[in-house]
Amino acid sequence: MTTSDDFAAYIAGLPRILAGATALFRDAAGRVLLVEPNYRDGWALPGGTVESDTGETPRQGARRETLEEIGLDRPLGRLLAVDWAHGVGRPPLVAYLYDGGVLTETELKAIRLQEEELLSWRLVPREEITAHLPGSLGRRVLVALDVLADGSGTAELENGHRAA
Repeated sequence: MTTSDDFAAYIAGLPRILAGATALFRDAAGRVLLVEPNYRDGWALPGGTVESDTGETPRQGARRETLEEIGLDRPLGRLLAVDWAHGVGRPPLVAYLYDGGVLTETELKAIRLQEEELLSWRLVPREEITAHLPGSLGRRVLVALDVLADGSGTAELENGHRAA
């Protein structure tokens, strides 16, 4: 075996994780933009899997997915939260959540859903977030809204809870 074979075997034996990246968009009233996927029950934020095999970064993935899913191509703001989320039947997910900013009425009217993946979108007030986004995703969004409100730094989360 060559050194490169040894390295390839080493890499193949390492644990696997998934990486996802989403954007937190709001309207002038502070409501959060959610999308309804057609491939699973419930709601989500615009975003998706980071295509790391092609060299894509989480920020690039969130922007690409936002453009694909809702037709908006906007630079994203700061990183609000990073969440290590365990799941059933899948490897752990490292979820990056970026500030998408406040959308104007014109931008909201310009939303065009990716029909292959999404059924609808809606704006949800803070008090309804966990009803639409249960579990770690809902908690992640609430922490991100807190980070925006208090101006604190990026939140480190584990399953949507602030890490100790």
